[in-house]
Amino acid sequence: MYRLLIVEDDFRIAEAIKEKMKMWDLDLYVIEDFRMVLTDFKSYNPHIVLLDISLPFFDGYHWCREIRKISNIPIIFISSASDNMNIVMAMNMGADDFIAKPFDMNVLVAKVQAMLRRAYDFIQSVSVLEHRGAFLNMEDDTLTFNNNKIALTKNEYRILLCLMENKGKVVSREKIMERLWKTESFIDENTLTVNVNRLRKKLDSSGLENFITTRVGVGYIVE
Repeated sequence: MYRLLIVEDDFRIAEAIKEKMKMWDLDLYVIEDFRMVLTDFKSYNPHIVLLDISLPFFDGYHWCREIRKISNIPIIFISSASDNMNIVMAMNMGADDFIAKPFDMNVLVAKVQAMLRRAYDFIQSVSVLEHRGAFLNMEDDTLTFNNNKIALTKNEYRILLCLMENKGKVVSREKIMERLWKTESFIDENTLTVNVNRLRKKLDSSGLENFITTRVGVGYIVE
């Protein structure tokens, strides 16, 4: 089920969107604390965002820029400030589409569905795992982020694959080593630590800071 994040301070509009989108089997989350938009974005990990321009504390342009630092997911602006300057600014900030208020709910649904198809249907057809805008392609064992391919060793790829397949769950060191052992790549505790640390540095230098988290005494998690 695709997850849709709604960043709209008119709660009547937000609730109307939520009720309409539920009919199309989408999971919805409406921002309530507009100081915590990025925090909620990270914890909810949506597939698409509907974002108003005029918001309390920081405007939609600010949050669009912040989201674009960590993710390439589709962002659709919904705003009554629909003059050409605002539309151009939204697109320059990284938005994928702009819908002027007042809008027809059926048009909004169609736009969201079209955006989801373009963003994810092809990716799924070529066996790709996605997290925080990073795409792990299981066809050629590569990781792509911000349109840049990140070179991975065989062990780095297998570690990342194991973690991303279990996204949101702690994976024990034993399970990862067992996974690598099955691929005939012998690895012990110290070697695993070295591989994970090298992978982390590679991800950090590519803009994916804190992509892998250590749970001391338990294992690793991608969340």
